[in-house]
Amino acid sequence: MKAEFPEILSPLFEPHRNKIVYGGRGGLKSWQFARALLILGARQYERVVCVRETQDSIEESVHHLLEQQIAAMGMQDQYEVQQKRIVGPYWEGFGHSEFIFGGLRYNVHNLKSLEGATRCWVEEAESVSEHSWQTLLPTIRWEDKASGRKSEVWVSFNPQLQTDPTYKRWILNPPPDTWLLKTSWRDNPWFPEVLMALKEHDKATDYDAYLHVWEGECVRALAGAIYAKEYKRAVAEGRITQVPYDRSKPVHTYWDLGFGDKTAIWFAQQVGGWWQFVDYLENHGEPLSWYVIEMQRKGYVLGTCFLPHDGVDAMLHSRLSPNDRTKSPDQVLRGLGLRVEIAPKLAITTGIDATRTVFPQCRFDAEKCREGLSALEHYQWGEVAATGQERTKPLHNWASHGADALRTFGVSAKPEKRPVDPKPKPHRAPASAWS
Repeated sequence: MKAEFPEILSPLFEPHRNKIVYGGRGGLKSWQFARALLILGARQYERVVCVRETQDSIEESVHHLLEQQIAAMGMQDQYEVQQKRIVGPYWEGFGHSEFIFGGLRYNVHNLKSLEGATRCWVEEAESVSEHSWQTLLPTIRWEDKASGRKSEVWVSFNPQLQTDPTYKRWILNPPPDTWLLKTSWRDNPWFPEVLMALKEHDKATDYDAYLHVWEGECVRALAGAIYAKEYKRAVAEGRITQVPYDRSKPVHTYWDLGFGDKTAIWFAQQVGGWWQFVDYLENHGEPLSWYVIEMQRKGYVLGTCFLPHDGVDAMLHSRLSPNDRTKSPDQVLRGLGLRVEIAPKLAITTGIDATRTVFPQCRFDAEKCREGLSALEHYQWGEVAATGQERTKPLHNWASHGADALRTFGVSAKPEKRPVDPKPKPHRAPASAWS
């Protein structure tokens, strides 16, 4: 085995509950994490669970990176690279060292591999939600009393926003026994010349982008963030706060239907001229009946379910309701006793403009809507149009579903019906004794 490590990463081989390495591109994160974990797995029993927020296939994991490092360090005689896991040496009383892979956002409760994990590596952790952290961390609790070894959490990421759950949890408010290291290209003795040239070009042409990409600095708003101005104004005006539920008002729901992606739902009330967003729900791979049960568990007086225009398409969303393959989502929800309206079919940019228009009349509960709010912060334009003049299509990723559900709201929102005040009677002064 042949491996070199920069001295600043030596604490990776020391006992710490949390090991956090973050920073810019080329800054010794994923590559060195992979090497260190492989070396540890060859020295002693390790069950390493490698996770990220979303993972739809093994190709999206660090499986290939680990395979590369096994070859680079000449460890092929110690590790067997299988299709979905990597198996290492056998240790009496424990079993084989192994690496297992999975996603967090929709599988964190079902990842049986978390049980008995000696180390959990969270890669590209900048996108991990607070819900995922809260669920994941208590499950990493392996302990060997004979040796005194305890499980560890390893986290690697490139920061995005200071408001992201990962940045707040590990950088702004790190828990006890956390080793924290910020790295950049300067710390990498193997930093290639081709990246050096690209870095210098970014530094000369777009210094803010250089600070984010290469120095690992947070950005004020993501490049191309669609609702950046609206979100910033909502924060400044105190509209992302604690929003009480008004029991005298119905709670309407606004949906984005996933059929292989997420289904996302916003819960909103119209109170005193404001749209009060009291809750948010999203999940993946569940039938429509599951969402209805979860909605009812929240205890709200449910109003109308507003679905996107394709909510009437039975074939498109058949996988949402396996027991009702001949019915469209709106028919399924009506059959479950809910009131349903279909949002008008508009161009995406038209729907975004409509949402921007109504955004100033919205208040959001910071806690119950945190996942939806994070989606709004990260909702970005995709590639520049062929003309090079403007971006016309949003990026399709984890954030687009919550934003699309809010777009359903934007094109469906109806102004509050207020009573018409009678015309005021002309004021007449009382008669005077002197008149």
